[in-house]
Order: sequence, then structure tokens, then C-alpha cells
Amino acid sequence: MMLFTVSSLIEHIRPQGEIEVKKLEKILKLTKKADRQKLEIAINALSRLGLLKQLDNGIIQLNDTDSFVEGKLRCSSKGYCFALRDDEGEDIYIRDQYLNHAWNGDRVLVKVTREGIRRRSPEGTIQCILERSTTNLLGVVDKQEDELYALPLDDRLLTIIKLPEADSCYFQENPELSLVEVKIDKYPLAQFPAEGHVARPLTLKGGLSGDRDILLTKASLQDLPKPPRCSLKATNSANRLDLTKQPSILLRSWTSESSPTLPAVHVQPHNGGFHLWVHSPAIAERVTIGNTLESWLRERNQAHCLGDIWIPLLNKTLEARTNFKLNEVQESVSVKLEIDSEGDLKDWEFALSSIKPVAEVNQQHLEAISTRKPKARTIPSTLKSIKEELDQINDLIHCSRALKRSEIQAGLIELDLPTPDIKHIGDLRFVDPTKIFNQWTLPLNEQDPNSLLAPVIRAASKALGIHLNRLNIQHLAVNYEELAINSLNEVAKTALALDLELELTDDGNPTPNELASAFSQTECKRVLQKQLRHALPELKVFTHKQNDQDTNLNEIGETETNQETTIHYANWTCPANHYLDITNQQILVNLLANGKSRATARHKIQVNLGKKECWSDITWDILSQSVQSNIELLTQEKYVNNINLGRKQAADLNKDMVSMLQARSAEHMVGQIQKATISGVQSYGFFAEISPSMFEGLVHVSSLNDDWYEYRSRHNKLVGRKSRKVYQIGDILDVRVLKVDVLRNQIDLEVASLQDSDEHPSDEIDDRNIESIATSSSDENDQ
Repeated sequence: MMLFTVSSLIEHIRPQGEIEVKKLEKILKLTKKADRQKLEIAINALSRLGLLKQLDNGIIQLNDTDSFVEGKLRCSSKGYCFALRDDEGEDIYIRDQYLNHAWNGDRVLVKVTREGIRRRSPEGTIQCILERSTTNLLGVVDKQEDELYALPLDDRLLTIIKLPEADSCYFQENPELSLVEVKIDKYPLAQFPAEGHVARPLTLKGGLSGDRDILLTKASLQDLPKPPRCSLKATNSANRLDLTKQPSILLRSWTSESSPTLPAVHVQPHNGGFHLWVHSPAIAERVTIGNTLESWLRERNQAHCLGDIWIPLLNKTLEARTNFKLNEVQESVSVKLEIDSEGDLKDWEFALSSIKPVAEVNQQHLEAISTRKPKARTIPSTLKSIKEELDQINDLIHCSRALKRSEIQAGLIELDLPTPDIKHIGDLRFVDPTKIFNQWTLPLNEQDPNSLLAPVIRAASKALGIHLNRLNIQHLAVNYEELAINSLNEVAKTALALDLELELTDDGNPTPNELASAFSQTECKRVLQKQLRHALPELKVFTHKQNDQDTNLNEIGETETNQETTIHYANWTCPANHYLDITNQQILVNLLANGKSRATARHKIQVNLGKKECWSDITWDILSQSVQSNIELLTQEKYVNNINLGRKQAADLNKDMVSMLQARSAEHMVGQIQKATISGVQSYGFFAEISPSMFEGLVHVSSLNDDWYEYRSRHNKLVGRKSRKVYQIGDILDVRVLKVDVLRNQIDLEVASLQDSDEHPSDEIDDRNIESIATSSSDENDQ
């Protein structure tokens, strides 16, 4: 394997000012002759492609690359591949003959060969692979024409990997027994296939730990690098706000000892609203920008929950120095928020601080509070450890309610889609308050501490987003892509087919909130809300850059109200969970500790750089050139891409963990009849969800042998040609569990009331129906 990628190579070559090859070798740390030869081959190849030019004194990057587009390759199991552009332009369709051995997830350089017209996507060819995303994969060992191969379990990887004869011991007739982790030794080139070797065998009979091992291998998290040996920075002791007398509390739903620390909070009633303090562990202060620890954290990206255990983000030293503990003084980065009675954010002030938490509130405490009579004089034994903070906890509940109401009024969509409470689900059953702000949220659960904390964290993230934007400081922000009206209209079809009343906009389109409201009134609201969730756009982290033109902060202060409605969220309160939060906390700490609070040393009056509206008094550069350079380093596009990739990786891992646990819970049901709700309809059959584990299986159209069923896409249902029998979303019926594939998280069902019949209406078969029957259910299964 090479010690560098094409992406890292090009990164160090600029259009102006050539770089010597020897200097490039030193930057890339290529000391061996073989590695230097690989660099020479790469330079020659990129020069032929027109990306680089070799001069007498070195190499330069060519400016004339307008026809080239950088992106990430996404493939489907059916073989359709698109390059998702970094510049957020229209996706480029790549035909299989122009893939040039690129795999799903690879970063690629694409040459556009045909522009998109009307509804047709632009097309292109992959000129070169900038960076490979797959180094290890999950697969099964197979023999083809006396050759040994590994077949990737992920059917989006349109390839096979040749194995050495020594790995023939891993081949078994039963594919489940041939499950292995494969290490890629050589990627495919020209007519030569990819080569690899079995790193280790895996098994489906290893219990919960074996299942976790499979999922970690699938997510490429099975062999994480060890943390570097590195000393931590000392925190800034100057001008630190002493809040150790403040009775702050810790909210904790997670029960695993390895779960990350969350922010501490303190709340007081104020003018009909609240003063709310949010204290984040001061992790960024202890990490030096650009050192080996910061690089290790960036690559690790975030903490991962696997049910009863966690894979932490922080190393043990950093975790021990920054974790909040009861009755112990700890440094923090804090914000004081003023929330009015309507839940709107009115004021804030950021500060470096020291706190001393006095109580930890868990799920049992909140359950006892919810069942306690308001005027009861006695305190249940469960609450005695936190009796001094009962009033504050009740204030926090009211504050979280107000914040949530304000969010919903502003357009946040509420969907009742909790994680099913099944065996070994562990900490995944609770709300994760650290997740990037989404366009939808779960209803407020006042018996879940994490649920109470979620709107508090979002309010703090909103405050920082506004603050840094108004101060014109570059940072990482969160936004979601534009809502696709076509996707929303597909969901609306389902509502109309069920005779639900909808109010449409002037353009004749439904709104997500209108659909969510309509669905919440039905008995099958869960399956309908799942459809709506899939139609909502994905979130994306991006670099919110400084204004291109110098703007007088006094002038923009007058338009604050309009700006706040469109501001992006800047996550910073959960640095033990996400590198994104570490980055923004680094920026905030630099502002508070190193920001210039007055125009010159002669000025006696200083501006509080953490206070809202401080920008109205500032006419000078707040940050020095060195601090700005550090911020630009932290917010580079490649780091942002890594954050987005890690976020999706974590989401996929959580989803796969839940799906595997659901499949395991369904194994004992094989042959049994269960009540199910139809959750999706396609031309090849329908999906049905079984309570209480909420696992979803497929009833294939070929098993509906009592009639010939046509798919009515307009109404999203299957209709029998002769009987006119209908299967549509929301229908409740009896199904029999036929097969459970734990490895692929697929469950096959059949309608229990149908009897096996050899009399199939073959005289009515048409080409479309033949194609629909032949289609594999795995391609569209949401599991």
C-alpha cells in the first residue's frame, strides 16, 4: 500500500511556485527508494492527465482544470454510480465502463463528458482516484474456476478480491461460515483484479461481542490507531469566571461507564423566563492545534455507541482530566443564556469558567419526579440524594418545554420515532442530545435526562453560530440541504390515499409540518412518519467563512433580527463526543482568551467579546493573524469532508447495530404468525413492521399467489387484478416469519392467510411483472 494518496500529493503542489521533488519527498516522508519510485510514477501519470506540469525547477499544478470535478463516488447495489460533487453541483452519472476501478465511497476526479439537460443528469468519466475509502472489508470466501476470491458483503462494492491459495482454509460451502475480514493488498489495475488476504475469520455464532465485531469491521472501525504519547496543555487561568458556588447539575441517561461526559447546566427563573447556564468540558483548551494528539482526534472523529459499550473519542488521559465529576472543581467553557417565557433566545454571554457540579440526575430521578404529587411533603427515597435541586430540576423541565415550543414554532418537525427497546440496545434507547441539529426531533420525554438536555444544547449552539457570524469569525456550521419537493409529494400521495386531510401551500405542495401533523392523528403514525423522515434532506457540516468584503459591524447590527432567522448552528458543547465540537470550542476559546478587546492599548474601556451585541462597539480586527491562520487550518475543506464522512459512518453503525439486534430478536419467530403493519409498498412487494421490536420484513410479490398484483405508483399500493384486493401503507395484517438473515439484516415474510397454490395466473404476465418478480428484495430493503 502507498504511503500517500493522489489527494495528499496534489494538496502540496500549487499553481504558482513550483515545488522540488526532493522537498515533496520530505513532506510526504518517503525515505525508501521504492516509495520514491511510486511518487515518480504518480507525478508522471498526473502530468499525462493534465493536472500537473513538470518544469526544470520542480512541479506545478495546472490552472486549466475547469472540466475536472472532485467528488465522492456513490454506487447502488444495482450498479448505478454517481459522483457527488464537492461544490454541491448536480450529481454526475458514471457508466460502469467509465468507473476505472473506482469503488463506492472513493474520492474521485471526474471529467464531465455530457452536460445535464432537462431531467437527465450530467455524465462523466473518472479520470483518477484521489483517495481510496476501503482498505479492509467484510466478505465471504468463494471459489470460482479453481480461483479463490472474497466477495464483499456490501453489494455496493462492485468488485471481487483475489485471495492467495493459503486462505483456502477459510472456504466453506455455507457462506455464513466463510465470513472473514479482508485486507486489500493491491487495488485493481487494467485487467488485473484487486488482491488481498484474510486478516481474520469472523462468526455469526460469537454472541453479542461477535456481532459487534462484525459491525465494527463493516464500518472500518475494528483496528483504530493507538493514541499518541503527548502532554496536555495547561488551561488558561487568567480572567476565568469562578462558578464553583453555583449549584450546577449533570444530566445523564446513559448507563455505560464508557459513555462520554455531557455538559453541566444550571437554571434560574428570570422575568417570566429563565437564566440558563450551559457548561462544556474544557477539552479544546488542553489540545494544541496541529500536534499529534489533535491530528489523532481529528481522524478518530467521534465517539461511537454500540449499545452497552462505547468506543470513546478521547484518550484516557484527556478524558480523566476533563470529565465532570460530582463535587470536584473542573475547568469549563460556559455560556449564560437568557430565555423568555416563549422559549426564545434573548441574550447570552460566553466565558471561560470553573464549576463544581453538585448533583447528577438520572432516569430514575425523573420518573420519580413525574409520579410525585406536586404538593407532597414527603420525599421518596429515590430523590433524597438530589432533594436540594428539585426546584431547579422542575425549572429545567419548564425551560426545555419552552425551548421546544419555540423550535417547533420556527419549523422544527416533531416525529415520534424512538429506537425500539429491545434486548442489548443499551444506551441507544435514549435520546442522543449531542447529535448534530436535525430538521426533525423526537417529542420531549420528561423522564429522559438526555431528552431534556437536547433543546438546551441546540440553544447554546444557536447562540455561538450567531455570535461568530456577527463577529465575522470563520467556524464550522451545520445546515441541511434544500428540501426536495418531489420527495415530499411522494409522501403526500400516501396521505391522500389514506384520505387524510392536508392543507397545501399556494404552490399546491404540502409542508413537512403539515404532513407530520396529519400523520400524528392516525393509528399507523409510526410507519407514515418514517416515510416523512426519509423524505427530509440530509444535514451537512460546512465552513462558514468570513465575509468576502470588510463590513462595519456597527452597520450590520441593525439587521440582527433578520440574520438570526437564517443563522446556522455551531456545535461546541459536546467535545467529548464530536471533533466538530472540539473545533468550534477551539475557535471560541481563542476568541475569549486571545481576542483583542480594545482598539489600542491606550483605550481604557474594553469590550466583553463573549457578550451578545459586543460587535456593535468593535471597529478593529479582533484576532491576530496567527490565530486566524490556526482557525483556517482547523476549518479546511478536507477536515470538513472527514467530519461529514465520520458523521455518516456513525449513523450507519448505529442503524446497523439496531437492525442486527432486531434481526436477532426475530430469529425465534421463524415459522410464527405475527401482527404487522405495512410500512412501505413497491412494485416487488411490500414491507411490514412487527411490534414491539419494530423489525421490518419484506413480503415479496411472488408470495402473493392468490391473484396477480399490480403496483399503483400514484396511490402507492398493490391491487389484485381479479379480486381488487389492496395492500397499502397502514394496513394491519397477519404475517408469517419465513427467514431471518442476520448478516444482511433482512427478514422474509408472507401473508399468513394465503394458502400455497400452484395455479398462478401466468396468462396475465407481462414484461414489467416478470421484472418486478425477479428483482431482489435486498436492493430496496431499508434494513
